[in-house]
Amino acid sequence: MLVAEILKDKGQAVFTLSPDVALIEACGELDRKRVGALIVCAGDNVVGVLSERDVVRAVSQDGVAALERPVSHYMTTEVVFAQPTETVATLMGRMTDRRIRHLPVLSGARLAGVVSIGDVVKCQIAEATQEAESLRTYIAAG
Repeated sequence: MLVAEILKDKGQAVFTLSPDVALIEACGELDRKRVGALIVCAGDNVVGVLSERDVVRAVSQDGVAALERPVSHYMTTEVVFAQPTETVATLMGRMTDRRIRHLPVLSGARLAGVVSIGDVVKCQIAEATQEAESLRTYIAAG
């Protein structure tokens, strides 16, 4: 399965925020949107990703004072992207190797969606289930 198919199934909603938003506001957005990461954009450009892991590190390093600082202080700036034409297997390898749970998807220069590790696992389970059912049908047909 391709990334484009995952986005077609889950939708292309992307939750973004500005790099100058206070970390406490970003935490509220993570909670309200019920997501594990937000894409940080300056205009149309992706400049970072703020994940729950980044928030934990911020509070661990700087205590409650971190919550008043902008997300630009704590976001992951080395953003790893996915392309719509990549396979789920490729994404799984990249996410595992780099210990990344969320990949923004770029279609050309446009932000087209976000794929999470949960999306990838869900896809792999569906493929395995379909393959098992096909084998059962084949065996039953004799």
